[in-house]
Amino acid sequence: MLQIDTWKRVLIWALVVAGLVLAAPNLFYSRVESHNDAVKAIETSGSTAELEAQAGQWPEWLPSDLVNLGLDLRGGAHLLAEVRVADVYQSRMEALWPDVRDALRGARDEVGTIRLQNSEPGTLRVRISNPDGMARALELVRALAQPVVSLTGAGATDLEVSGEGSDVVVQLSEAERQATDERTMRQSLEIIRRRIDEVGTREPTIQRQGSDRILIQVPGIGSATELKDIIGTTAQLTFQPVVSRTTNPNESAGSGNEVLPSLDEDGVYYVLEQAPVVTGEELVDSQPSFDQNGRPAVTFRFNPSGARKFGDYTAENIGSPFAIVLDDEVISAPVIQSHIAGGSGIITGNFSVEESTNLAVLLRAGALPAGLDFLEERTIGPELGQDSIDAGKLATGVAFAAVLIFMALTYGLFGIFANVALILNIGLIMGILSAIGATLTLPGIAGIVLTVGMAVDANVLIFERIREELKSARGPARAIELGYERALSAIIDANLTTIITAVILYVIGSGPVRGFAITLGLGIVTSVFTAIWVTRLLIVIWFERRRPRTLEI
Repeated sequence: MLQIDTWKRVLIWALVVAGLVLAAPNLFYSRVESHNDAVKAIETSGSTAELEAQAGQWPEWLPSDLVNLGLDLRGGAHLLAEVRVADVYQSRMEALWPDVRDALRGARDEVGTIRLQNSEPGTLRVRISNPDGMARALELVRALAQPVVSLTGAGATDLEVSGEGSDVVVQLSEAERQATDERTMRQSLEIIRRRIDEVGTREPTIQRQGSDRILIQVPGIGSATELKDIIGTTAQLTFQPVVSRTTNPNESAGSGNEVLPSLDEDGVYYVLEQAPVVTGEELVDSQPSFDQNGRPAVTFRFNPSGARKFGDYTAENIGSPFAIVLDDEVISAPVIQSHIAGGSGIITGNFSVEESTNLAVLLRAGALPAGLDFLEERTIGPELGQDSIDAGKLATGVAFAAVLIFMALTYGLFGIFANVALILNIGLIMGILSAIGATLTLPGIAGIVLTVGMAVDANVLIFERIREELKSARGPARAIELGYERALSAIIDANLTTIITAVILYVIGSGPVRGFAITLGLGIVTSVFTAIWVTRLLIVIWFERRRPRTLEI
């Protein structure tokens, strides 16, 4: 018997209505944009009348999410950045100095006094006063070397230690440099991605190019400068011991020390030990907050390793100042009042609420391991995007019209039912794209055009099967029922392979390829739903009212 349960009918129409409601804002793009602008205006002016005037009377309870347009349609920013991987070598050598100093101190009777010397970047040079103890010094420093953590550097160590006169010279080995370069690039890619995600952009393209370059494309960003402000800040947070405080920027810091300015106090400088006790790399969380006086601040929490080092240092240096340094500026230099256990604390300073929020975002996303040099930067306007949108609309309209005419001429009334389902199918695709925040690119439009052509395939299989059943002298109701049942397996098999292809494209691809995969995959799902359930429901409703004795299909 040709029938559909009431609850199934309600569910089918509910899904269709929900998809169309989600897609509706895209038909009133300017009105929704005005609504969003008005919301921003009311936040600053508090005028309800202004909201109603600018919003175009768009109901607040209706969804207002639009399909996100990609860089090729909406415009945005394009950057090509080069990572200064050599900076990491220098940081490694600076961090190694305390370990080398402590290793040689135990053999001072053999090597004499120990002095850190100025050297070329990426090299640590330590002078001993007793050259006869060079062999012992080299032995002690080489004991600090660790195996290279890399498949290509298996069996190698990370340090090359040699003697030049009275100097012990330490450098990273070639295997370690290659492994460091790879880690630096991976870390830079991940941190850039986190920072861009933190500000709410959708579907950015972040790809490695060559050995030390990163391509960054973000749709919807107003300018390349704005994008550089988001990702270009290094946000290097360190906690360093304070040697002294001065007002002389040219103060002699001494070997192993540095002079950094205060962020809050003009004309005040601090002499700090270069080797930090804890770095921002050991942070696991950072949130905007307020201090005991109600002023904006930033709380932080270390991982177990950082918490242990932070706690040990504060326990051993009660009464000593301790500098919190961000990007070579001393945020604050409080005196350690007590042992700080648990690995958490608070950064106070002359922050606004916005500045404390931005600082927390940067710290939470992590510090870039090395600086970036921007080799190419472009701000892409939306004009090209509008041309692409117009061309995409034309292509979709032509394909849509051709399919509608073909189905109506070939299958008559049943073809019109298929056409209604096809229109609903496009609406469902746009509704789902709006709901999930997917980005529509030019290849994505191609995916929708392809879906228009493929969407009626299931209906063609069903209608042809109904024709075959009618030739077997079956009644109209039985022919329709068997047509849907016996075409189902072929429809599922045909579309399942396409879904698998779309999933593979999404997982392996990136950027525009993913945009094509998303619209293709969603189009297959919605077309199967509309072809199997929506057209069947339309045919059942028509059949219940007309009760035809014969079918013309």
